[in-house]
Amino acid sequence: MGFVLRRNPKCPGAIILTNMSTLNRDRQTIAMLLYPGFTALDLVGPHHVFAALEGYEVQLIWKTDDLVTSDTGLSLKPTMTLRDCPEQLAVLFIPGGTHGTIAMMQDPDVLSFVRSRGEQSDYVTSVCTGSLVLGAAGLLRGYHATSHWGALGILNLLGAEPKTDRVVRDRNRFTGGGVTAGIDFGLTLAAQIKGDRYAQGVQLIMEYAPNPPFNSGTPETAPEELTTHAQTMFAPFLQAAREAAVAVSATWSNAGMDSNNTAPKNTLL
Repeated sequence: MGFVLRRNPKCPGAIILTNMSTLNRDRQTIAMLLYPGFTALDLVGPHHVFAALEGYEVQLIWKTDDLVTSDTGLSLKPTMTLRDCPEQLAVLFIPGGTHGTIAMMQDPDVLSFVRSRGEQSDYVTSVCTGSLVLGAAGLLRGYHATSHWGALGILNLLGAEPKTDRVVRDRNRFTGGGVTAGIDFGLTLAAQIKGDRYAQGVQLIMEYAPNPPFNSGTPETAPEELTTHAQTMFAPFLQAAREAAVAVSATWSNAGMDSNNTAPKNTLL
């Protein structure tokens, strides 16, 4: 049976590709964590893709239902609290940020939520430095993962094996690189969930055909002086993130999580 286009009743601006043979199945929850200081584009790109997935309901999750402001001043309203979020999720997603991310790496309520939902999610995912939050929750030990290029080395401190690919999949862990990789990540996960042809349709509707005006999106392609400047700008954040990673990993043995061993793994393929 083929696909048809229809509006998403939860997100009137979004288009869903609907497979008529599965129209009546129960909706599954995609939980996307908000937190003060998150990077908006880390979340908004994947959210646009996820909102197009027929049979799935996207929820924006935070401690309260108050507006949450991103690191660039964009505010989003949560649709569900941590307490009300289902225990079993189709997708758990964590966006990145800078100082807000470091705060989440040290927030016991958030780490408890991420750990408990991650252990029961079909897919455990992140974009950019959101992988540092997954790592702080112990969910990337023994897994390949990626992050923003500047933060890749911190993944080692959290037991992960860093990769430089734009999107990295290791079993049911899907991690995206920095910021703009969120759309690539979203389409990759959409293909895993709904199939390649469905994801291609979403890509077409989004008109996602990147052709940037400059080839300076990675340290390998950017002018050397720009890379050096960016590294200098990132240095205070990276130092704080390293300290947070060391501190949280030191607590694992006290919690019965041996830092030399990997966490229990969801083996969903």
